[in-house]
Amino acid sequence: MSGEGHLAVLGLGEAGGEISRDLAARGRRVLGYDIRPVEPPEGVEVVDSPEEAVRGAEAVLALVPAADAPAAARSAMPALEEGTLYADCSSASPKQKRELARMLGKTGAEFVDLTLMGTVPGRGISTPAFVSGSGADRLAEILRSLGMPVEKVSEEPGDAAGRKLLRSVFVKGMTGAIMEALEAGRAAGCEEWLWGNIVSELTGADEALARRLVEGSYRHARRRADEMAAAEELLRELGVEPRITGAAKARLRELAAES
Repeated sequence: MSGEGHLAVLGLGEAGGEISRDLAARGRRVLGYDIRPVEPPEGVEVVDSPEEAVRGAEAVLALVPAADAPAAARSAMPALEEGTLYADCSSASPKQKRELARMLGKTGAEFVDLTLMGTVPGRGISTPAFVSGSGADRLAEILRSLGMPVEKVSEEPGDAAGRKLLRSVFVKGMTGAIMEALEAGRAAGCEEWLWGNIVSELTGADEALARRLVEGSYRHARRRADEMAAAEELLRELGVEPRITGAAKARLRELAAES
């Protein structure tokens, strides 16, 4: 394939809709496809099949959920050409990304594991991203020219996804702990106070606090485990299932046994 083709976007949901609209606003021709009827994003040509969207494209961005990523890739394969960039932008596992790369490699297309490192609504093409895979350099160059902050991780599919999932352990785990604490605070009649305390801790956080939390858990694991056992008992008394609290207690007891 030679010359600058159009950009294809598979999946015009919340993320795909905003990103495809922004790509079009920056002067690129964008063909989009979604398995459901959708309102066309401004400037985007919505077509009737994935093959129609993909055929002749310079790059394909598959902005679909991880569960739908294999089906999206298979639907694009008949129209992929030698050298076409195919970017899977889902939050799939590194293993699934590697499997997609092997499957799509049969077409001569260059696979890119593109992982969005933030929420897309309100950011669109400005959402930071990591890329890895054989086509990472080429896609990064295209997307950077259109305003997306892209960092290449490696040539190995799955490495970009791995970065995001490691971050998710922290972010989603913290979110679960906040939700559990607030549920207990609501049951205890002090949710508003607890919310203020959580916000204060987060807005005042710095590297020193992060190190103190982690290093302190190694040094004071036994005491902190006893504290979480008491918290677990409190939550049960309040009628709240201590899922995160119990897991934290168990981890601290493991650390205490190792010391």
